[in-house]
Amino acid sequence: MQDVLNSIGTEAQCPIALIIREKQVLLGHRHYTPDKWQTISVWTCPGGRCDSGETLECALRREVAEETGITDLVIEEYLGEYLGAKEGDLVPVFRCSTKMSVKNTEPHKFSEWRWFSFDTFPSTFINNDVSTLIKTLLH
Repeated sequence: MQDVLNSIGTEAQCPIALIIREKQVLLGHRHYTPDKWQTISVWTCPGGRCDSGETLECALRREVAEETGITDLVIEEYLGEYLGAKEGDLVPVFRCSTKMSVKNTEPHKFSEWRWFSFDTFPSTFINNDVSTLIKTLLH
């Protein structure tokens, strides 16, 4: 896993954290705009696009902290790379944990952060393949 975390990400890579606590995953209700992708509101995991020259680990930690205020992220397992919802994007997925409470530190992008169980998982999750993975982990 450390080899993946230390690799320099490309601008097409958007690592995400599946932050799981007590059989629940943390998701944010993200409101995209045409300048970022398209006009759509979907549930998504914390994470985001790599900056030039940034490792996957640095991008993951930076994005999680920017979006949720979580700075004690424990990266536990690399779960693979999936095609992104936006054409051309690649999404490296990591199972993670935290002891911190989540804050909505980017209210201009997210209306809320919420913990979801298998039974309450939203139908409007951004990525079907990652949704299937998350449901498998929560079940």
